[in-house]
Amino acid sequence: MPTHSELAARLLRDAAHFFRSVGEQNEPLKEQMTENAKVFDQVATLVETDPTGSVPEDQAPSE
Repeated sequence: MPTHSELAARLLRDAAHFFRSVGEQNEPLKEQMTENAKVFDQVATLVETDPTGSVPEDQAPSE
C-alpha cells in the first residue's frame, strides 16, 4: 500500500505526463504545457525526497 506522499508524487507525475501530451498535440500550447509539466515533476521530486519539507518564504509563490 503506497504512502500518501508516494500517491501524491504519482499523481503529480501523471499530471506532468498529461500536460506533455496536451502540448504535443497542440503546438500553440506546447511551451506552456511543457513548463507546467516541469513544475509538476519538480514538486513530485520534492514530495518523494522530502515529504514534510517546506518552501523558503523567499521562494514561495506570491498570492
